[in-house]
Amino acid sequence: QVQLVESGGGSVQAGGSLRLSCAASGYTYSSDCMGWFRQAPGKEREGVAAIYSGSGSTYYADSVKGRFTISQDNAKNTLYLQMNSLKPEDTAMYYCVAGSLCVGHIVVRVTTTGGRGTQVTVSS
Repeated sequence: QVQLVESGGGSVQAGGSLRLSCAASGYTYSSDCMGWFRQAPGKEREGVAAIYSGSGSTYYADSVKGRFTISQDNAKNTLYLQMNSLKPEDTAMYYCVAGSLCVGHIVVRVTTTGGRGTQVTVSS
């Protein structure tokens, strides 16, 4: 059974950095894509970034481009999201997903969702 477990969230001041991790068990990165999305209270879910496991290509939402970096460590079966220059509007619960189809930074066909997510809070 595939499991994804997010971690690494926390509270930081604007301009700070965090690195989120998504540990996968029972899942191989060989031919699929993985991504992060976030959801803030009262707001719609927003795709943040995706990585295409075969090519290593990465895509980002305009709102995070240049500040966030998605990567994966196949040996550790872990997906990362390095978040720099954080802004208060980045405050949300962050989730990782695995998928069989990605379009740009969106995981369109989700095969596995993460667990409880990890909370990121950015204060001004």
